[in-house]
Amino acid sequence: MFRHALTHKIFKTLMTLSLVFSVSLVQATSFEELSQELTIVKLSKAKAVVEQLEQTGHPLLLPLFEHMLAGDLYYRVSDGLLVSHSTVKGKLQIRALSTGELLDVTEADLEKIKVNNSLRIFLRSAIARIQLTSEDATERKAAVEALYKKMDSDTVATIASLRETETNASVRGAMDIVLAMDNAKNGSDVDARIASVTFLADSLEPAIRNLMIELADQVEEPRLAIEARVALNGIEGKIRFFNKVDTIFFGLSLGSVLLLASIGLAITFGVMGVINMAHGEMIMLGAYTTYVVQLLMPNYIDASIWVAIPAAFLVSGLMGVIIERGVIQFLHGRPLETLLATFGISLILQQLVRSVFSPLNRQVDTPSWMSGSIELNPVLFVTLNRFYIFIFALVVFALLVLILNKTSLGLHVRAVSQNRNMAKAMGIKTARVDAMTFGLGSGIAGIAGVALSQLTNVGPNLGQGYIIDSFMVVVFGGVGNLFGTLVAAFTLGIANKVLEPITGAVLASILVLIFIILFIQKRPKGLFPQKGRAAE
Repeated sequence: MFRHALTHKIFKTLMTLSLVFSVSLVQATSFEELSQELTIVKLSKAKAVVEQLEQTGHPLLLPLFEHMLAGDLYYRVSDGLLVSHSTVKGKLQIRALSTGELLDVTEADLEKIKVNNSLRIFLRSAIARIQLTSEDATERKAAVEALYKKMDSDTVATIASLRETETNASVRGAMDIVLAMDNAKNGSDVDARIASVTFLADSLEPAIRNLMIELADQVEEPRLAIEARVALNGIEGKIRFFNKVDTIFFGLSLGSVLLLASIGLAITFGVMGVINMAHGEMIMLGAYTTYVVQLLMPNYIDASIWVAIPAAFLVSGLMGVIIERGVIQFLHGRPLETLLATFGISLILQQLVRSVFSPLNRQVDTPSWMSGSIELNPVLFVTLNRFYIFIFALVVFALLVLILNKTSLGLHVRAVSQNRNMAKAMGIKTARVDAMTFGLGSGIAGIAGVALSQLTNVGPNLGQGYIIDSFMVVVFGGVGNLFGTLVAAFTLGIANKVLEPITGAVLASILVLIFIILFIQKRPKGLFPQKGRAAE
């Protein structure tokens, strides 16, 4: 420890002497000289050095300022090399600022570049000014939007001058908002301030809403306060509307998960009349298949999901065929025994997974192209993973409808579901149809597991949370009717999300269940009852 401190003092003394000598010959103006001066200058005088650094316009200026602001800019004690200090996935990474090279040094070899509040304020403004002159229009717009929350007179003046030469319409629009906000708050002409408020009334930026609240509460300029209140009411009305749109989107997202989880159950329940309590475990197997595929493809996470989808279908589908051939075929016409048998199978599969993978939940990585969200406006965001799952559910539904309507298997499935005895008399091998139908329904449940692995952790009890909801969807939509399953899934999903903010998640589910019970009392066959002479 003493040796490290002594080395540090010697280094600082030598650097100070060299800089004093060099400054006496010529004023330090280069980026390299000024950045080295950061390692020895007192904190109270660091702002002057940073101001000079900004004037250099060096390409490394932005990362230097960003690391300083984040508090992860250090220098190596032995030679004063500036480095970035960060932790990535639990591992310390120290990189040379100038080259980005990963260095083999320890924290004991480094000293931190200290930053105070005054320096942080300047750094934020300097970073914004640097980004405002970036060649990338997206970066320029982001820099302007960052000023909505906090701006100063110098930055506003900079934007006003840059506005005259800005070529990108989107960036110009963001600049106009900044200038209008400044004028609405600090302008001297009341009419001009009112005009700025009217201009800002169409924006949903949180900073603008806060500004309208501030202006609406002032009594010095009544006309301005009234206009600000009108603008605020309009903004809040739009926010309420988009909040409802957001609720509907989350309802559709939940509905797409319910659709994937219940669509397989719809055809097995409709064709075979089997209450399959192990259906949730087929979902679980699909999720674990996704986890295993990622273990086998650690360097190809973005592509792993395309391998996991057919793999999950095969694993869960094969397990479904085994269950049907091994147990269910011997229990036709005995629904109570079938329910108990499949419940026992679900317990066996859960314990099997616990023995192989342990009872702990497993994390499945989300591909980069499914991460993040799309900003439709400042108050409405669409998360990509839920959006893709919604599209995926519709694609799976369309493919299943195509299979059932355009293939011989689908023809046989529809025949058996409408009148099993007549289909058997016509030469259809109902036992084979039962096995294929159960395998198809289980395989689709496995695909649902792939989707759920992108939304939640994978564990032995994953499927248990969806088995009851799946049965509710099937019964509500009409047993064996795919279109009814589609409508019921999205209806229940939206109903849950609409009720949750009012009643809470648990009570919302209870209210939906009560509604379905009352609805079934009125229409026992569901929304879209199955057609056929033998349909019951």
